[in-house]
Amino acid sequence: MMTDNNHTLKVFAGRNSRFLAERACEHINQPIGEARTDIFPDGELLVRLQEDVRGRDCYVVISTCEPVNDNLMELLIFIDCLQRASAKRVTIVTPYFGYGRQDRKDKGRVPITAKLVANLITASRADRVVALDLHAAQIQGFFDIPVDHLSATPVFLDYFESIRDQLGDLCLVSPDVGNVKVAEGFANLLGGDLEIINTRRISGSEVVTEHIIGSVEGKTVLMFDDMISTGGTICEAAHLVMEHGAVDVIAAATHGVLCGPAIQNIIDSPISSLVVTNTIPVGTRLDALGGRLRVLCVGELLGEAIHRIHNNLSLSALFKRTAGTKR
Repeated sequence: MMTDNNHTLKVFAGRNSRFLAERACEHINQPIGEARTDIFPDGELLVRLQEDVRGRDCYVVISTCEPVNDNLMELLIFIDCLQRASAKRVTIVTPYFGYGRQDRKDKGRVPITAKLVANLITASRADRVVALDLHAAQIQGFFDIPVDHLSATPVFLDYFESIRDQLGDLCLVSPDVGNVKVAEGFANLLGGDLEIINTRRISGSEVVTEHIIGSVEGKTVLMFDDMISTGGTICEAAHLVMEHGAVDVIAAATHGVLCGPAIQNIIDSPISSLVVTNTIPVGTRLDALGGRLRVLCVGELLGEAIHRIHNNLSLSALFKRTAGTKR
C-alpha cells in the first residue's frame, strides 16, 4: 500500500497505545515514528521527538483511558511538541475518547467535560481527530476541527461471521434504548431477531433492568454496546435474558473499560463469551476471565483510515458494513 508521498507520513504512539499503532503501521507498510515520553520525579511529562517532522503529515495514536488524566496530558503535550517542531499537519487518533460519557447536562450544576476536552485538543492546535465509536455521536460537533468518527462494526462482523454457524438461532439484544439502532444494524447484517431491554440507571454503578420487549426463548443472545465499564448494565441484562429462556449470552463492546467490580460481575454472570477490541490495552488485567475473553484488533482499521486521510482519499469505504453509532 506504499504510495509516492509516504515518505512525508509519520505515525507516533503514546505510551499506552504502541502495540495498536504498530499494527496500524504494519497495514500501511510504514515504520512507527520514534519518540519517547519521560516522567519527571514530580509527575510532569516531557515528550521528546527523536526524528525530524518538519513539513510532515503526523499522526499520534493515544487512547485517553485509565489513567485518563495522564494520557490526556500526554496527548496535549504531543500535539504541542509536533506543532513546535514544524509538522505540516497533526492528526490525533484516539481509539478510546475519555470523558465521552460526560456529554450533556443531565442534572443541575454539572460540567460537560467531553466538550471541555474537545476544546483542549482544539486549543492545542490539532488539525484533525480520528475517533472510534464515541459514546455519543454528538461529540463530533464538540470539536471545531474535522472529526472522522469510525465504527468498529466491520471488525466485529468479520469475527461473528466466522463463527455464525455456532450461534444458531441468533437474537440481538440492546441492553439500553440508546443502543437500539446499533443492535438493529447488527441484526440485519448477521441475520437475527432484535429485542430491547428497558433499563433504568440509578447511579454511575447501579442499574435496574425491568423487562424485555420481545422474546429470547431458545435463542443465543448477542448484546453489543460501545463500552463496558463496571459491567452492571450488561450483566443485569444477561441475567434477565436467561430468566426468559435464552440458551446462551455473548457480550461484545468496542471499548473494554472494565473497571471496578466489572471482572467479578462478568465472572458471576451467565455471559459465556466477552468480545472486545484493543482500543484500551488489555495486558494482564483481564486474565481472570480466562477463556471467556476474546480481543479483536482494530489496528488495520485505523491504519486504513490514516492511509486514506494522508493520501486525500475518501473514507466512505470504511463506513460500509457498519451498524451505525450509538446516539
